[in-house]
Amino acid sequence: MVYVIIKELSPSADEVIIVTSSLMKDMTSKTDMYRANAIRVLCQITDGTLLTQIERYLKQAIVDKNPVVASAALVSGIHLLQTNPEIVKRWSNEVQEAVQSRAALVQFHALALLHQIRQNDRLAVNKLVSSLTRGSVRSPLAQCLLIRYTSQVIRESASSTQTGDRPFYDFLEGCLRHKAEMVIFEAARAITELNGVTSRELTPAITVLQLFLSSTKPVLRFAAVRTLNKVAMTHPIAVTNCNIDMESLISDQNRSIATLAITTLLKTGNESSVDRLMKQITTFMSDIADEFKIVVIEAIRSLCLKFPLKYRSLMNFLSNILREEGGFEYKKAIVDSIVILIRDIPEAKESGLLHLCEFIEDCEFTYLSTQILHFLGIEGPKTSDPSKYIRYIYNRVHLENATVRAGAVSTLAKFGAMVDSLKPRIFVLLRRCLFDTDDEVRDRATLYLNTLGADGAVEDMKEFLFGSLDIPLEPSEESFDINSVPKEVKIQPLAEKKAPGKKPTGLGGPPPAPPSTIDAYEKLISSIPEFANFGKLFKSSAPVELTEAETEYAVNVVKHIFDGHVVFQYNCTNTISEQLLENVTVIVDASEAEEFAEVASKPLRSLPYDSPGQTFVAFEKPEGVPAVGKFSNMLRFIVKEVDPSTGEAEDDGVEDEYQLEELEVVAADYMLKVGVSNFRNAWESMGPDCERVDEYDLGPRENLAEAVNAVINLLGMQPCEGTEVVPSNSRSHTCLLSGVYIGNVKVLVRLQFGIDGPKDVAMKLAVRSEDEAVS
Repeated sequence: MVYVIIKELSPSADEVIIVTSSLMKDMTSKTDMYRANAIRVLCQITDGTLLTQIERYLKQAIVDKNPVVASAALVSGIHLLQTNPEIVKRWSNEVQEAVQSRAALVQFHALALLHQIRQNDRLAVNKLVSSLTRGSVRSPLAQCLLIRYTSQVIRESASSTQTGDRPFYDFLEGCLRHKAEMVIFEAARAITELNGVTSRELTPAITVLQLFLSSTKPVLRFAAVRTLNKVAMTHPIAVTNCNIDMESLISDQNRSIATLAITTLLKTGNESSVDRLMKQITTFMSDIADEFKIVVIEAIRSLCLKFPLKYRSLMNFLSNILREEGGFEYKKAIVDSIVILIRDIPEAKESGLLHLCEFIEDCEFTYLSTQILHFLGIEGPKTSDPSKYIRYIYNRVHLENATVRAGAVSTLAKFGAMVDSLKPRIFVLLRRCLFDTDDEVRDRATLYLNTLGADGAVEDMKEFLFGSLDIPLEPSEESFDINSVPKEVKIQPLAEKKAPGKKPTGLGGPPPAPPSTIDAYEKLISSIPEFANFGKLFKSSAPVELTEAETEYAVNVVKHIFDGHVVFQYNCTNTISEQLLENVTVIVDASEAEEFAEVASKPLRSLPYDSPGQTFVAFEKPEGVPAVGKFSNMLRFIVKEVDPSTGEAEDDGVEDEYQLEELEVVAADYMLKVGVSNFRNAWESMGPDCERVDEYDLGPRENLAEAVNAVINLLGMQPCEGTEVVPSNSRSHTCLLSGVYIGNVKVLVRLQFGIDGPKDVAMKLAVRSEDEAVS
């Protein structure tokens, strides 16, 4: 207990001397348990100087006959490697000797430490793996570590050599016949995760995992089915031999195993097995939690896209479970799946829309109801009989809260704008809405009645209902200028009455974002005489941190983009109460940003404790050109000591500097995120005159979602219609983006991604804009 207390208290440098002499005596005690614990505690509380004094004892302990003592020294070495690597690296010979120990834990800890010592030397790691794979490892835990290190060597050698031979593969295959189950599983998993693994290489691993599926141990069944689930994403045919065994796991008492089994079967099943699987899933769904149900829903969505002819049975299944009890995330997953099937399978549109209409009759989630109504307004008018949806939409006007009623009014107006034959009926229904108790509902009804009734205003009405609307609402004495409209104001999605903590991203609306502060920034910049003639502010970035958390000075920077200038606003906070900073400036080195030239700066006169202030540096750049570059930053100031009792600062100060992180101006800084509510209409109205198309190889990626996010971040544009969400296990995806480029040029992008080979991602990029040079 004393050892535990000392370890937890971690005495400070001036106190540590009190206990170190006692602990050093215990290191040479005849009681092994005292020796082991003393080593652990001493290494936890010691510093570099004391460590050199006890290094001799630690080296002896590593090769001690007692495994508890040896393990304590080795584990301490693993921790010390983070703080005193040079000292620990001198123990290589003793650690090498411990790797040959007959004690299982000692061999395990010794191998872990030896690998960490050599991990930055690729050749040394190769030699270590090569020597140990010849059969000197007895401990199952150490064998598992060795398998992982071997996999790492195989991955690295595959990237540097072009030959078809895979080094050490025979060792991994040999481990499949080991007597310890953990080693067998580790080897099987390692083989399945090899880059570019072939069917012949996979076969022995799949066979072993298939045997584990019928194990009496739940942990083995879970491990096997989870690994097969991952393999099914890239090699579904290789897993089909296990389908019979996995079908028996659908009724497994462990619901995690059952969920993984059913999702794997959905990935590997053929068209003829779909109906049988659906029957099994129906009985299974009521027994599992919502989080597992969502996994099943995503697998069913992928299956339907794989076998579109089976859309009826799969759509009926989704419709049935949509009516059952469930939380918001679960219901949203089902609705999202139905929406994707409607978009990707034309034959499923009418039945899918009817299922959604039936769902909103009893939907308790405001957010889902409004998003379904929005989607109905886009897709409903394009069906063969749009009139059958009007009853469901109008019922929302009577039976729902004000938010949903307002959404229903907008959806009715969209039907009236798109379907001439329905316009008289829509007029009658909208007039009834004029007597609603809610201002928003009445105002929308009045607006749509007037707009729909105006002569020759149909096209304007469509643009208003289906296009983007960027109009400032604040009054002004100056004449209206469209270029003065703040582009980045985004609507916060309505909070769920059932799930206040959730922030759903919706079925096509933009993701949630805080209201833009661009107007406040513009007022701030224009009030500084040095920057007053820079013109209209185009964009202000989100703050970029230039210091680590909890340092003496906290600094972040906001990039303000003008047509011919960039202004860096450095927001500084002094976190030391005994100091006052004066004449605070940032010295910016633009040697890696050749197109930028510093033209002005504004220092911060005084920065008291915990009182934020700003200093500015402005650069000139070629007008209208999206110049990019890297900037080094040094915070320079005069520091004055402050008397804590009086709060007064000393008269004399000392000049000091503080190094900040580097800052980059990138291409995305010249693009505003501006969404459009109907991408197809916007794309077609833009026309092909300024269209440019090209194809790119994005190289190996973990999955499609990673590639999609990387391209979105690179372009800095707004995803449209929820296309930033990539269905799990998809091998192709289309993403729609919109934005406004510097110079107020509207830009639309259509990205098509596909997985070429095991993990290589290819991309087709199509751009339309109002300016050929921008495209």
